[in-house]
Amino acid sequence: MPQNSIGVGIDFGTSNTVAAIYDGSRVRFLPLDHGKFTMPSSTYITKSFEISTGLDAIQQYIDSNVGRKVELVPERIGSASLAVGAGESREGPKTLTQTVYSEPRIDRGLQGRLFRGIKRLLGRQDLKRLVVFERLFRPVALITPVLTQVRDTLKNEGIEAVSCSAGRPVHFEGEQPFADKLAISRLNEAYSLTGFEKVRFVEEPIAASISYLHQHPQNRAASVLTTDFGGGTLDFSVLHRSEQGTYNVIATHGVAIGGDHIDQKMFEHMLFPLLGQGERWLREGHDKTIFTPFPFEQYAGPLLNWGITYSLNQNRYTAPIYDCLARAKGLSHRKFQRLLRYIQYNMSYQVFASLSDLKTELSSVEAGQLDVPEIDLNIALSRSEFEEMLGDFLRRVDQATMETLQLANLRSDEIDIVLCTGGSSLIPAYRQTLERRFPSKLVDLDPFGSVAAGLAIANQKNYDAGTHNVPG
Repeated sequence: MPQNSIGVGIDFGTSNTVAAIYDGSRVRFLPLDHGKFTMPSSTYITKSFEISTGLDAIQQYIDSNVGRKVELVPERIGSASLAVGAGESREGPKTLTQTVYSEPRIDRGLQGRLFRGIKRLLGRQDLKRLVVFERLFRPVALITPVLTQVRDTLKNEGIEAVSCSAGRPVHFEGEQPFADKLAISRLNEAYSLTGFEKVRFVEEPIAASISYLHQHPQNRAASVLTTDFGGGTLDFSVLHRSEQGTYNVIATHGVAIGGDHIDQKMFEHMLFPLLGQGERWLREGHDKTIFTPFPFEQYAGPLLNWGITYSLNQNRYTAPIYDCLARAKGLSHRKFQRLLRYIQYNMSYQVFASLSDLKTELSSVEAGQLDVPEIDLNIALSRSEFEEMLGDFLRRVDQATMETLQLANLRSDEIDIVLCTGGSSLIPAYRQTLERRFPSKLVDLDPFGSVAAGLAIANQKNYDAGTHNVPG
């Protein structure tokens, strides 16, 4: 098999991006972001359409948005003309022209938009354009700056690469098989715009397997199961050793659960009850006081998606909160006050970042706290409570694991090694779920670097994923 002199691997992830190079003897990770090997997959676009990426993107967003009071104003959408006075004047009808405005939806104080997790949207056929300060951006335009940062780092290292191996989940989120085709098409275009003329996509768990097999050339395991639990998806691959000593891919599987979904579950479980869920709305009717449930379900979706939470700062959402504040007392009053402040002061990104930090913390300690003093919030969470919260996720993990084995036509006891990678693989309850199926067979890989390392090796060895013959 022909080889490239330098192999380039790019793991563009839902949460983070990592790139590596392989020269035939060793793998080296690229310092993508202020000397760090792991760069947040983030793009920030200012009002003047200046673009930053990674840590700079997040810091700009925090500096200019978090804690700022959101004020939505109507958008001018056109004008309407009406003929008036017809038949009442010798001069004929007059024309009355009025400017037409939308509902308040323009955040006039917004200095820039932050985009994270765009990878999860690449397979959506209904998402063709996103409006950014009255301009339309295709999803490709939002991920290209991140890949450009990778390309620039390569050039700084003296590497003029025209080809690379790029990671992809087994399945992108969206309706299959269209989601996979659309997402790959969009990624191909983004890599091409960045200057990569030849891109080979490798499923991320297979790339992690390549990394392990390269580091352990004497490995004699008959069957290797790899699990990659990242920010957006949980992916599996099963490799089987042939009589010639090479490994072949015999099954892959993927489901749309990941760290982002866990963060949303934590928010729903921990914060919803403190933001007004389950409260009653007291209103004065014509002849009596009416008690109805507060319509929290109208707020739930935007609250769980930090990028659009600011859209709740409209009269149709805030008026019920103000009404409840005028009548509620004690704990109920505090909840509605917290909800209003959360919306008006754009606290969503900060809270989700704190939830993600808490999730990481609980991988190594028995208890932690979510502390957001700006909205009078301090919640203790133990690891056992966290694991109980993850019950549905863990059942889906176990189910997906068994589905993978069925696709491979193997039993649990026929798997020799289980490789674990991805940031979410650090969750102890996840590991315990796998350990019950595969006792004493789990092997930890670099949770953030193994995929990029395997991709670099695959690129250097000119690996074609279509052959299913994995290079060691």
